[in-house]
Amino acid sequence: MSKIVIIGAGAMGSAFAVPCLDNNHDVNIIGTHLENESIDNLKKNKNLHPGLNTKIPEEIKIFKFEKFNELLKPSVDLIVLGINSKGINWAADQLSKVYKNGNMPELLMLTKGLSIHENKYELLVDKLKRLLTSKGVTKVNISAVGGPCLAAGLANKVHSSVIIANKEIQTAKKIADMLNTNYYHTSYSDDLNGVEVSAAIKNIFSMAVGAAIGLCSSNISDEVREKNYLNTASALIKQSIYEMEIFVEHLKGKKETVKGLAGLGDLYVSSNGGRNAKMGSYIGEGLTYSKAKKTKMEKITVEGADLAIEIGKKVNEDFDNKKLPLMLGMINAIIEDKKLDLDWESFR
Repeated sequence: MSKIVIIGAGAMGSAFAVPCLDNNHDVNIIGTHLENESIDNLKKNKNLHPGLNTKIPEEIKIFKFEKFNELLKPSVDLIVLGINSKGINWAADQLSKVYKNGNMPELLMLTKGLSIHENKYELLVDKLKRLLTSKGVTKVNISAVGGPCLAAGLANKVHSSVIIANKEIQTAKKIADMLNTNYYHTSYSDDLNGVEVSAAIKNIFSMAVGAAIGLCSSNISDEVREKNYLNTASALIKQSIYEMEIFVEHLKGKKETVKGLAGLGDLYVSSNGGRNAKMGSYIGEGLTYSKAKKTKMEKITVEGADLAIEIGKKVNEDFDNKKLPLMLGMINAIIEDKKLDLDWESFR
């Protein structure tokens, strides 16, 4: 039995606790400072999680942020970070208060994303490590999870396959073995760059595939379009994989990782009805990003759009439209707030 602390009481952090429990680990979830009210509501509703519409097993203990230090100071085997990418700085601040001038337990990130630091791409694992080290944490070993895994499916023990990545293959294997169940199937890899980059940029390509209905043709009825748009979606998926391979190699990852769980697998799930695909559908219909956000998804986080805004300038500096016509087409539609116009002739 290992002691696992999950930071973040949202849908994915809470769902991830289920396979941890089924491996007979001691599992605690600690909410962020923004989740106190939602934790109160969850307990009032007999552990029914509103983001999952599923009850969290009673054996999984859920605490408010005020217990953060108390839960992390005793011996912990694995810390799991289940917050969104905008909370990385906050997480570094809180963890450094506990582990400053000492060794931090191994950490596993559920968070997917990519950022820019000093005009260079930075993996979220590297960003967190940089921030923790700068705050005096002397030993930091961070792994990441990639692959298609919807939170509600995991909470309900739907068969799901993921990949655990760490530059140290033995660490990746150890964590994968800790988490594997008869429904949560874990593999492992030392291609941390490939897994992390694939997991992040697939959100941009999910928007592109989501735009397929609107993009397939302007000269047919809605009925014909809805029945035949998969022709266009397939073309966009193929181009997505081609461009993801280019981008992953540019960031020192292995292009074969793109055709695995972290790339193609995650793209398939994300482009079939997730938030990124939904935003893509509105953009494909001819709405600008700002209009779609304001009128259709105002209070909903769209990770692909956030990432496009974060890395868009750098991608435009590094690539031309002939090299990445789909990625840059979607990025520029968002950062320039213009209608999507793809250069189909540059597709490969």
